[in-house]
Amino acid sequence: MSMPFYVAPEQQMKDRADYARKGIARGRSVVVLHYADGILFLAENRSQALHKVSEIYDRIGFAAVGRYNEFENLRIAGIRHADFRGYSYDRSDVTGRALAGAYAQLLGTIFSSGAEKPYEVELIVAELGATPEADQIYRLTYDGSVQDEDNFAVMGGSAEAIAEFVGKEYQPGLGLADAIQLAVRALASDGADQPRELGVEALEAAILDRTRVQPRKFRRLSGGRLAALLTPAADAPTPEVSEPVEVAEPVEEHAAGQQQTDDGSAPENESRPE
Repeated sequence: MSMPFYVAPEQQMKDRADYARKGIARGRSVVVLHYADGILFLAENRSQALHKVSEIYDRIGFAAVGRYNEFENLRIAGIRHADFRGYSYDRSDVTGRALAGAYAQLLGTIFSSGAEKPYEVELIVAELGATPEADQIYRLTYDGSVQDEDNFAVMGGSAEAIAEFVGKEYQPGLGLADAIQLAVRALASDGADQPRELGVEALEAAILDRTRVQPRKFRRLSGGRLAALLTPAADAPTPEVSEPVEVAEPVEEHAAGQQQTDDGSAPENESRPE
């Protein structure tokens, strides 16, 4: 009769955590950060069909790294949770805090229940507030731990090196173009001495836009719009400037001792678009 193989609970939890961390580290990184008018999501993702960033509800966005089928199941569960709560009570009752709590409970249960394997995922749930001070970014790990991030969050790949890069250059109140360029530089550095080149085709970008009038604040950035935001101001094409119009000097009339202009009076002030 064979003896049962015993593994201490501490060792079992450590093995499960190592397994999940290795799976997450194999994925490409995602950066989520505040900018002046909202929250930016930027991920390195060359797939046009599989999204790492998506909308959960009116003011709530979702980003994930790790095993796609697992975080896609979590995304769908989050949408159903938010829709049910908003329909049963009120749309304002759907909050990022409540959604993060639901995800934490689910991930913690899966990790500690002795299931076949833990989920190899990390999540970010971001909620856009009425003011920048009310914005919230929650980062959830494979074991259900929740961290409330202040200005930005990075997960997947070389997350520590990328977060260090962002922390050195991040400033509150960045414009959207500056925020995107900072996030791209951070992803391209990837902790290496020689940064990589990341073009539009290698990026997935979206924002929660506070200036948007409609209740749904989530908007994807792609194509020409994203390419324009990636171009630094110094490299942007200079708009054509019309040649200045020379104003004729008064001509002295010797016979009458009078002065006259070239041809008529100066033009009236024209209204300029704001």
